[in-house]
Amino acid sequence: MKSVLIKNAKIVNEGQIIKGDVLIEGDRIAEISSTISMKSADTKIIDADECYLLPGMIDDQVHFREPGLTHKATIETESKAAVAGGITSFIEMPNTNPQATTIELLEEKFEIAAKTSWANYSFMFGGTNDNLDEILKVDPKKVAGLKLFLGSSTGNMLVDDPKTLENIFSKTKLLISAHCEDEATIKTNLAAHQAQYGDDIPMECHPIIRSEEACYISSSSAIKLAEKTGARLHVFHVSTEKETHLFSNKKPLAEKKITAEVCIHHLWFSDEDYKTKGSKIKWNPAVKTKNDRDGLLKALLDDRIDVIATDHAPHTLEEKTNNYSNAPSGGPLVQHALVALLEMHHKGKISLEKIVEKTAHNPAILFQIKDRGFIREGYKADLVLVDLNSPRTVKKENILYKCGWSPFEGITFKSRVTHTLINGTVVYENSKFPNKGKAERLTFNR
Repeated sequence: MKSVLIKNAKIVNEGQIIKGDVLIEGDRIAEISSTISMKSADTKIIDADECYLLPGMIDDQVHFREPGLTHKATIETESKAAVAGGITSFIEMPNTNPQATTIELLEEKFEIAAKTSWANYSFMFGGTNDNLDEILKVDPKKVAGLKLFLGSSTGNMLVDDPKTLENIFSKTKLLISAHCEDEATIKTNLAAHQAQYGDDIPMECHPIIRSEEACYISSSSAIKLAEKTGARLHVFHVSTEKETHLFSNKKPLAEKKITAEVCIHHLWFSDEDYKTKGSKIKWNPAVKTKNDRDGLLKALLDDRIDVIATDHAPHTLEEKTNNYSNAPSGGPLVQHALVALLEMHHKGKISLEKIVEKTAHNPAILFQIKDRGFIREGYKADLVLVDLNSPRTVKKENILYKCGWSPFEGITFKSRVTHTLINGTVVYENSKFPNKGKAERLTFNR
């Protein structure tokens, strides 16, 4: 059995930071102690030299574009970028081509990941107006959950029939994750802007078109339906301060029936950045005001918002450089999510303990992921070492996304990921990928 011994680490886990060693045997954490002696001559020693050891990020919302959209990204390319960024597990969305709206199509995606993924993986099953029978076949122990687009979707994945929605909320045992934007409000706003500007709408109008009102109408409606039916609802990428008041911190996460996520871009950018970043920060929901950004961070810190994710959604630079009407929404983030959060830590906005809670512990609790998300003896060894004092500038030559660009280009982050371990195997070490390792399908304690 292969073993790895991490020495002299500052271990960030479960609300505290302790200095110590971690022994990994096979794919699991065997021992955590202040000092551990080498067990055998072939043990790989990693001297952390007082770098910080974190449980790997679990990103609960990514779009890796495979199958069907592989000119933008693949499971292999994006999961490799993810492990370089300290993400050890991901949950991918169903709006690929074809869409994962049948059991057969969902399993085809699992088969691709089993062959090519660098990180542990699961996939959301996609809901439509007419696939309730398929939804009810999904095994909650083997699939992360159900994704419902209540606004802004592709193909036939916009679920906008009220009776269908209530049926799904009432009958599924799956955790429901929802994209909440009111389509009617957005269409009205868009028509008004098209009448004024044609297709050349200024990018700064994006948060006015995909407005606070559109988000709040949809989020509040989904929450009311969940309360009525008893469904387990997780609201993706909350983007407004107003929406944060829909969520509560009065119960521990494990007891909550309604939870929320915030994404890196909504914590980092504001509408002032459209002037310089343009379509590179065009996301759905839109990046909004400084007040929204500050309100999201406040709700994250006081536990109304439960997890941080990326909503990694790459497009080619050629696609993104179109005018407003033709530039798709979304951007690549998995490689730079953790270092962006560490930069926020350097600025005094968030503690290391809270970063770990929101990116590793809480996703594991919220999705009931088995044996991951914590640095605990007996748990899978999904670990990340970070050096908080090793600056690196994001440049084209060090970007790993297939699309080849990042909204963070030109930014120098003070921290960097030095090592990433997936199931006990060092897959990333000082900007190199020494081993592919064996990524695993996530399983769930449900």
